[in-house]
Amino acid sequence: MTAASTIKTWYLVHKWTSLVCTIFLLIICLTGLPLVFHHEIEHWLDDAKPLSDVPASTPPANLDKLVGTAKTMYPGEVIDYLFFDPDEPQVYVGMAKKPGDGQVSGHAVRMDGRTGEVLLDGPPYTQDRFSFMGIMLALHVDLFAGLPGELFLGFMGLLFCVAIVSGVVLYGPFMKKLEFGTVRATRSTRLKWLDLHNLLGIVTLVWAFVVGVTGVINELSTPLFRLWQSTELVRILEPYKGESVPTELASAQVAADTARRAMPGNEVSFIAFPGNAFGSPHHYIAWMRGDSPLTSRLNTPVLVDGKTGELTTVARMPWYLTALELSRPLHFGDYAGMPLKIIWALLDIITIIVLVSGLYLWLARRRATEARIAELVRKHQGAAIPNRTPA
Repeated sequence: MTAASTIKTWYLVHKWTSLVCTIFLLIICLTGLPLVFHHEIEHWLDDAKPLSDVPASTPPANLDKLVGTAKTMYPGEVIDYLFFDPDEPQVYVGMAKKPGDGQVSGHAVRMDGRTGEVLLDGPPYTQDRFSFMGIMLALHVDLFAGLPGELFLGFMGLLFCVAIVSGVVLYGPFMKKLEFGTVRATRSTRLKWLDLHNLLGIVTLVWAFVVGVTGVINELSTPLFRLWQSTELVRILEPYKGESVPTELASAQVAADTARRAMPGNEVSFIAFPGNAFGSPHHYIAWMRGDSPLTSRLNTPVLVDGKTGELTTVARMPWYLTALELSRPLHFGDYAGMPLKIIWALLDIITIIVLVSGLYLWLARRRATEARIAELVRKHQGAAIPNRTPA
């Protein structure tokens, strides 16, 4: 294969992978902007009661107190989970109409994790999904289409990564006669945008590729987690096969304490109650995280017997779920405070410009090609008309 044919092949790969994924990548980038600042936006839109002004040394409230308050508020429902906010001393008590029904009838009561005071009786899951941030997250993750939407956007992310690689291959041959950073502003509009497209694309190359790859990994979170459930978790739960959710559960506080003893130096980030759709019918599953910059991003599930509160096992996560958890902060840029969030947002905006300019260049090239064809047709038709000059 000659050099010219190789370049043409890479050009076609870049052209079509870019065209196919551009619209969906624009949706992802536009919705990703508010998601970078999701904590700040949610705090701004939050209508919950403020946290109590208590001394910093105030110990956490007993979890059974929080559970008891939620049950008093909704006596006909079951506790689905406890989520511990990593940034604020507050706990979300998830409720559902029946075990395993959280994604249909679920809602959460937010409480002060120190005093047990109710801060907000949250909306049902289906309503919360249509809040501003819920809409942004759903469009970013699955286009409101569930698992098929996740897999589709994952494929679009994969095409984006191929478009980046093919763009890098083309950058050298197309720009070898120009100095790096050249933008021919005095030439045609199309040439000016071509130079700008190439410059912005190569400047954001590493960031775009990292975010693209981690985005693909994140879109596989549902099938990867289900794989773990259907293999490792099934093996652990084999002795309890066929058992229903216990009618009398052990103390949630006892379950949390058991998990902490099993993993010293770790804190509970989430507790799935027996019957949770993503847990075990017989166990509390306490997800534990470390306190270092790295281990705080890694969660380890600890299974605690739902009847006795005794430790069943510490289920070490497989490599693919570890990769998933490490990819999330790289994707959203939420691990180094506001400065990094601003950098992530600026790079996101530049990527939007690259995508829009790429679409413009394709349309402009197509119009130019159509205009040349039309001109050739006119010339051909003019040449075909016989000379009728009278004698």
